[in-house]
Amino acid sequence: MQTLDETLSAALKFNGPDFFRNRVPALINQNLRSGFSQRAYQQEAFGRFVFYWNDYHDRPKGVPSQLLFHMATGSGKTLIMAGLILYLYEKGYRNFLFFVNSTTIIDKTRDNFFNTASGKYLFAEEIEIAGKQIRIREVDNFQGVNHKDINIVFSTIQGLHSSLNVPRENSLTYDDFEDKKIVLISDEAHHINAETKKGSELSADELMDVVSWERTVNRIFNANVQNILLEFTATIDLDIPEIQKKYSEKLIYDYPLRQFRLDGYSKEVKVLQADLPPFERALQGVLLSQYRRKIFEKHHILIKPVILFKSRTIKESQAFWEDFKNGMQGLQPERFEKIKNATNDPVIQAIFHYLDKERISFENLIIELKEDFSTDKLISVNSKDESGEKQLAINSLEDERNEYRAVFAVDKLNEGWDVLNLFDIVRLYDTRDAKAGKPGKTTMAEAQLIGRGARYCPFQLYPDQPPYIRKFDEDLKNEMRICEELYYHCSYNPKYISELYTALVEIGIKSKETKERTIRLKEQFKQTSFYKTGFIFLNELKKNDQEDVFGLQPKVISQHYQIALKTGYLQSITVFNSGQVAGYSTSAQDYKLIDFGAHVIRKAISKLEFYEFNHLQTLLPNLSSITEFIHSEAYLGNIKIEVSGLPEQLEHLSQQAKLEACLKVLEEIAKSLTTGKIEFQGTREFKPYMLKDKIKDKTLSFGDSGPDQEFGRSMINPQDTSYYLDLSQKDWYAFDDCFGTSEEKLFIKYIDKVYAKLKTDYDEVFLIRNERHFKIYNFEDGRALEPDFVLFLVNNKKENYDHYQVFVEPKGSHLLQQDEWKEKFLLSLQKENLVEQLWRDKKYIIWGMPFYNEVLRKEQFEGSLQQLLNND
Repeated sequence: MQTLDETLSAALKFNGPDFFRNRVPALINQNLRSGFSQRAYQQEAFGRFVFYWNDYHDRPKGVPSQLLFHMATGSGKTLIMAGLILYLYEKGYRNFLFFVNSTTIIDKTRDNFFNTASGKYLFAEEIEIAGKQIRIREVDNFQGVNHKDINIVFSTIQGLHSSLNVPRENSLTYDDFEDKKIVLISDEAHHINAETKKGSELSADELMDVVSWERTVNRIFNANVQNILLEFTATIDLDIPEIQKKYSEKLIYDYPLRQFRLDGYSKEVKVLQADLPPFERALQGVLLSQYRRKIFEKHHILIKPVILFKSRTIKESQAFWEDFKNGMQGLQPERFEKIKNATNDPVIQAIFHYLDKERISFENLIIELKEDFSTDKLISVNSKDESGEKQLAINSLEDERNEYRAVFAVDKLNEGWDVLNLFDIVRLYDTRDAKAGKPGKTTMAEAQLIGRGARYCPFQLYPDQPPYIRKFDEDLKNEMRICEELYYHCSYNPKYISELYTALVEIGIKSKETKERTIRLKEQFKQTSFYKTGFIFLNELKKNDQEDVFGLQPKVISQHYQIALKTGYLQSITVFNSGQVAGYSTSAQDYKLIDFGAHVIRKAISKLEFYEFNHLQTLLPNLSSITEFIHSEAYLGNIKIEVSGLPEQLEHLSQQAKLEACLKVLEEIAKSLTTGKIEFQGTREFKPYMLKDKIKDKTLSFGDSGPDQEFGRSMINPQDTSYYLDLSQKDWYAFDDCFGTSEEKLFIKYIDKVYAKLKTDYDEVFLIRNERHFKIYNFEDGRALEPDFVLFLVNNKKENYDHYQVFVEPKGSHLLQQDEWKEKFLLSLQKENLVEQLWRDKKYIIWGMPFYNEVLRKEQFEGSLQQLLNND
């Protein structure tokens, strides 16, 4: 049976990848904290809900609405809750009940919702919906609340069940739910499915404790047909038939950890085995943590790496606390000499290589470590009392004022812990609990802990880098890669490691297999004068100061706005009547927005707070007046709108219809202005860079999953690929091999076929695959493009020296539409670029080609190539 998620995902294939994302209303993005909610999957989650609420024809009517968001640990489920609270407020909901299994998570969520000083506060400084400022208030119950506010009750599942069934003063009662519509928000929702899981393995104690909780939730949920239950979890048991059946029409978004990792939003996980006593193993973790801190500091990034020391029991953890304190205070240089000489692990060796390079002596390193890991920078969260008192500290480990470097724990941090700068977990025990070769409960819990620790710690080296995703997957030798990895330190135990890997693959945090491939520039290419003294021309990213914004973006003006008028059509039919039902016909007519009259547009603008002139001018700094905004063709004067309705409605549009149409179009434009604000632009000037400084050998990493099976396979091994070509014998190809996609390999074979023709026109022909060596930036919005190939065509004749630099993107059929902006940018290069000419008698030319696709675009590509050759 197809789930709701699968039904919605199918819609993307027909409507494009932005079908849901384009539906996210401006009020969500405007009222969440600046910079939050911008990840594609978060916009997808919002858009799916908006579509389901407004347009999904199979949404059950006359019953409460229940939906499940199954989203990976670290994906920002609490942010989705916050955005949906804002959206549902606008839809008339005022009362929200947040419940979860743990008081720890309640404290964390309360901080996210109310503590404006917290780095994890989710809302904008001022929340404004429909032109009114809105407050968020925590309340004990829903009696006598202010209906202009967002009112939230926080409760544990257990506390909710207790307060409803054993009423106390000022607590929730069942009366709160009978005459009010409530949004129930269940975090870690797998805890409320005990009754549903009766057919599965469930202990008698669990049944006794939890079945009644699920019944309580169901009772209050069903108290009002307008109630909504939004469930969020990363660990729902969808393989259990009862659970699968329950959620088949409720699972609105399935974004598991596996996809989260593949999309680059997690650290990569490494396991470092060491046949050493616990303190020696811990010391390796300390060394790696300090090395990582130094790499961050070298690049002027203020991130403090944290280590978790995980023990099996509280007693063992307390004992190790003492061993660690004493061991750190008694450090001697000989200890590091021993580690340096005893290991051949590349990452440990990299630490000592760095220390030697930077001339940091072991004596100075010890002084640093004693300070950074002094007793006041260690925190234990083992006992119940400790974890309660110190919860704020361990949930704010990323704050600059928080100086803790190491956390000592048993299992208090397995669920609800939200920390991004955890980079090392040291397992201090050596036990296994596998049964029949399958990971046991403890190993699975350890894998889940690793999954929580693998949340990506955001940083940027350059303004164009997305801060929240991995940046060095294809650059394994980059020193910053260590800052995108979580290390799990454990004793040498091959059977345990095998079981742990199985568990990590099962939860999706590790692929089944990764392959490393090294590509090298051919020696004969490196000896050419073209490589030694030649140039590659690239543009730069610049901050957009908005001074040259003299109108709405072209895509906003050219957008096809469609408005359907309410027809008032009504028809009664006889049940079981087999006769055909008579329909009614509508027509459509195109208008310019200004055709409705400036006074109508002014009235619509006055109803939308977004269009206050002061605010509008921050987005459009050269706008002089509202009159110009309405009449100028650079703004609303050229906006076209298609209105559909009954013929008689269109013949004489009422003033109300015009006003409603204006309001809807203005709301769409507001959304585009908010989400489409251009922060950066690519310069039209292309400057020269030495080719030898940009194009070098590289070690690449390839996972075992992806739509293209060719990706990661050698091109020169006929047994490894069906796209065989011995590139080692092709002087025109700079590298010794290609591990790219099938379409990229087809392009290389195409160049091989036309090489003889190219060589008749040019003295030098070189093709270089861009393995993240360089970027160019879109002129309009600064989006970075890493063209797959650059083709150099050089005419060395003294009287007519031409140097063509041609960017090429082979593109699979499934990406032609999605990456259309890249093709437009490439095609604009030949007319819009300004190349810094270095010599009077040499002409450097930048050229961009249409996408290469062997089946769909080959003729178009060949035509453009012929145009380039004729241009000479």
